[in-house]
Amino acid sequence: MADEKGTADKPSYEQARDELADVVKRLEAGGLTLEESLALWERGEKLAAICEEWLEGARARLAAAMAQPGEGEAGAPF
Repeated sequence: MADEKGTADKPSYEQARDELADVVKRLEAGGLTLEESLALWERGEKLAAICEEWLEGARARLAAAMAQPGEGEAGAPF
């Protein structure tokens, strides 16, 4: 997975989310040709998939962190 800032191939979660919001606004505003609308829709689908990848990675990291016994947990021997 890419770092927080993203790479040329994969933007960060925040970059993808912001661009996806812009795509939605442009599609909702209308006034685009069919070809422009299709291109934006396809870009939006790619951005949504990128966001989902980031979120799945975050979920996996949280699950791994929660599965590791931490020091000083309640009931842990000293």
